[in-house]
Amino acid sequence: MADRTKALIVILVLIIVVLAGVVAFTFLIKPKVTGYIVEKQTEGVQIAVNAILLQLQQQGFVQIPVGNQTLILVPYQQPEQVQQAPEALAQ
Repeated sequence: MADRTKALIVILVLIIVVLAGVVAFTFLIKPKVTGYIVEKQTEGVQIAVNAILLQLQQQGFVQIPVGNQTLILVPYQQPEQVQQAPEALAQ
């Protein structure tokens, strides 16, 4: 009977240790890893955008391969709007 009680206590302690490990992973380790991943992804996007802007400033355009096609980015020059007289708008 004592061996059975001792085995039951060991099993319960192991279950508690496993559950504590799961809780620690869920609330402590996983958020740290997720935060690190998001930080590195943001850093990678910033590096890519800076590279595109640098190439745009140097060459005046950027070619980005997308599948079997090429996307060409050029600076957009907004056309100047012509001011019309109020009488022309009323007609």
